Amino acid sequence: MKAKYKNKKGGLNQAGRDYYKRTEGANLRAPVKSGTNPRRVSFAARFAGMKGPMKKGGKPTRKALALKKWGFGSVSAARSFANKNKKS
Repeated sequence: MKAKYKNKKGGLNQAGRDYYKRTEGANLRAPVKSGTNPRRVSFAARFAGMKGPMKKGGKPTRKALALKKWGFGSVSAARSFANKNKKS
């Protein structure tokens, strides 16, 4: 995806979400920053298992930025949140 559709602080900006909807037909929504919303729990579960560094060249990676945008400081914080709030 082109840089103009990416938010510098992580994730996609509104233009990026609109572009994705036009090209793929998917309805992406903005991150949920707090609470136990099922979307946030699902995001935490997916990213808790994601491999890759949190920093590259001294700068945070897109993975680290996305986690921060959703309200998580680390992969372990996301994993802990997902395990505590997932439905059995």
